[in-house]
Amino acid sequence: MPTLAGDMHFERFAFGSIEVDGKTYEHDLVVDRGRIGKRRKGPSKPFRAQYGHTPLSLAEDIPWECQRLVIGSGADGALPVMDDVAEEAKRRGVQLVVLPTSEAIEELGREGKDTNAVLHVTC
Repeated sequence: MPTLAGDMHFERFAFGSIEVDGKTYEHDLVVDRGRIGKRRKGPSKPFRAQYGHTPLSLAEDIPWECQRLVIGSGADGALPVMDDVAEEAKRRGVQLVVLPTSEAIEELGREGKDTNAVLHVTC
């Protein structure tokens, strides 16, 4: 049962849903300093045709206030992360880790301190 910063427990991940602290979410999540919110991907939708999928872009509210940002790229790792996200992470001095969501959850369990996340729950 991975934890995030010793407080958050990820109990289950399956295509289309994730369980955190006993609550099941059926949408993408943003974890920002221990708080869970829904990923608002609308601002990235204009890039969908270019990527074949709505990517993670700088147009979204990315939780930058951290030393490490873990991106769970979906069950099959298919969520595109735009290059400008990686460039912004570097500019801010934030370590960017992009992994399929199941691996991202394991990564969060290993080193959750001062780590935020964006977790995609499908593809």
